[in-house]
Amino acid sequence: MLHIYNSLTRQKEVFEPIQPRQVRMYVCGMTVYDYCHLGHARVMVVFDTVYRYLKTSGYAVEYVRNITDIDDKIIKRAAENGEPIDALTQRFIDAMHEDEDSLSVLRPDAEPRATDNIQEMLAMIQTLLDKGIAYQGKNGDVYYDVSQFEGYGKLSGRKLDDLRAGERVAVDEVKDDPLDFVLWKASKPGDPAWDAPWGAGRPGWHIECSAMSQKLLGDHFDIHGGGSDLQFPHHENEIAQSEGCTGHKHVNYWMHNGFIRVNDEKMSKSLNNFFTIREVLKDYKAAEVRFFILNSHYRSQLNYGTDQLDAARASLSRLYTAIRGLPESGPAAYTDYENRFIAAMDDDFNTPEAMAVLFELAGDINRIRKTQSDASAAALGALLQRLGNVLGLLQDDPESWFKGSANADGLSDDAIETLIQQRLDARTAKQWAESDRIRDELKAQGVLLEDGAGGTTWKRA
Repeated sequence: MLHIYNSLTRQKEVFEPIQPRQVRMYVCGMTVYDYCHLGHARVMVVFDTVYRYLKTSGYAVEYVRNITDIDDKIIKRAAENGEPIDALTQRFIDAMHEDEDSLSVLRPDAEPRATDNIQEMLAMIQTLLDKGIAYQGKNGDVYYDVSQFEGYGKLSGRKLDDLRAGERVAVDEVKDDPLDFVLWKASKPGDPAWDAPWGAGRPGWHIECSAMSQKLLGDHFDIHGGGSDLQFPHHENEIAQSEGCTGHKHVNYWMHNGFIRVNDEKMSKSLNNFFTIREVLKDYKAAEVRFFILNSHYRSQLNYGTDQLDAARASLSRLYTAIRGLPESGPAAYTDYENRFIAAMDDDFNTPEAMAVLFELAGDINRIRKTQSDASAAALGALLQRLGNVLGLLQDDPESWFKGSANADGLSDDAIETLIQQRLDARTAKQWAESDRIRDELKAQGVLLEDGAGGTTWKRA
């Protein structure tokens, strides 16, 4: 039975979807003005794993993740680059999809863009105005009146009086309350704008997710996810907007993944410890990055460093070594591993525990291969790959994983195989010095040899 930690109630709860065996899930996506960073990678991988596991568990899942393609940062970056906004956003949407594909992240069922859903946002803002929960400020912006929403602060656990104590009241006092947040920004010269009954302008950031989730998933759905930095104020404001409009509960289960830290500091551009996915993939395989992310519980903080990624590389190599060279097989007769894997994932998607089961399974496979035969271990090897695939791992052919691809200066596969044959010939002729010379030459080129009963295998270091 699946349990999910609900950020709203601050406890694990049995997952009971609104419709039996159907799940509607919305995750806050990227603001597309730059390349995706490791924080984005964690959101992608975490909720992709949730999506995969729910589907594996037999649920029909409708997964929506939005794209913010209009906001202050986008407008500023387009102006700096001297390019149209739609050209900028499309370029980074394409780059985002490339990063997703690299990380084996499945595409959501829908990826709505903010600029394609302006009418839905206008309708929601009008409803809030009609109900007296929103008002137009002296500067022309439309604001949500948080004092009119009794439950404001319930997701983050914050109280209105405490929040007000930490706010600075704007000098021009355009808002009735410093906590009131913008729903619609009045048009500024040179900025993109859409017509609205209260004046031309563009939507605030918070309203887009309320409008698009309601349009695609209905006004009450199962799971809403995102990074923990969105819990307040973004998701708090979403609840206020959506429940203010409908008068009833918006989402049953709120999920938030933890921050990524670098040397125990939050990753940020201001600290100059900011890494894009593309930068990391220059030195590490995408599967190693995915493993690194899943090797910590999604709610925990994740510390990034080369030591952690090197450990992920070594761990994946252990798993691939266990299944390398195994013959094809039907399903495994052993169910204990699968039961424990499921139990781990049912415990709030506990991927570290699930991955521990994979390593126990790999150890059993290695033991059987040594004491019995590869054929005897084949069924367990198939199980290891199948469970790994639930996490988006072990999707490469083992030989391809180890051999990889040569860089511009590296040896080709054919050249390596030729040298290995020359070494074998030297060993057959008992020319041990020549055999060692070839091994050393290959090692210098980043190629490691492994001699076994079945012959010599190799991998790129």
